[in-house]
Amino acid sequence: MIHQVTKIAALLALSVSAPVMATSSDSFRAGGGASQQRELPPYLQCVPYARQQSGIQIYGDAHTWWGKAKGVYKRGQKPRVGAVMAFRPHRNMRLGHVAAVSRVVDSRTVLLRHSNWSPINGRRGQIENDVKAIDVSPNNDWSQVRVWYHPLQGLGKTAWPIHGFIYTDKATKFDAPLRVAAAKPSVPVAKAQSSKAFLSAFAPAKRAPARQNVAAPKKTRVSVAFADLLQK
Repeated sequence: MIHQVTKIAALLALSVSAPVMATSSDSFRAGGGASQQRELPPYLQCVPYARQQSGIQIYGDAHTWWGKAKGVYKRGQKPRVGAVMAFRPHRNMRLGHVAAVSRVVDSRTVLLRHSNWSPINGRRGQIENDVKAIDVSPNNDWSQVRVWYHPLQGLGKTAWPIHGFIYTDKATKFDAPLRVAAAKPSVPVAKAQSSKAFLSAFAPAKRAPARQNVAAPKKTRVSVAFADLLQK
């Protein structure tokens, strides 16, 4: 009897999954609830991406960046290219948020590069480059911002409080978004050859003398050129 009880207890212990350890925003982790974290692929947090884009070497949760930057990096209330916008914890964003400034549009508008802000295609941890953020603070001091939110395809409705900007001494250059070049036309010579072959294929046939046969190779060459035209 004791052996059977011990065996049942062991099976019950194996059937209970171990708790998933919580991770900070300075890591890659799985999205969703605790029961799904072992199954879903990892998603990118805001901290490592902001560090990569800005070059500012601060580690730890996003809400700690402002304090850790004191005495190490310059801080202020005006946006600069390459600076990190440090968000305060607010509502369900308990760990704060950090985003790199890729462009200053005007005194009230910047473009950000950040990760794990908008869910895209139902997944967290998505990278968003050069998305808009505007200053909506009452005193125009960049203490509150509204940020582009992908599901709305526009600025979000929440005024997010921010500490300010953490600056880097390094000149940060952000590559312009890739633009797909317009397709170049075919080589003029190839076009001319194809056009002649096409026209000759539909040109009115010339009457040949009764004893003169139309050369078969000529028809064959026209047919090949016409088939080649259709494949371009």
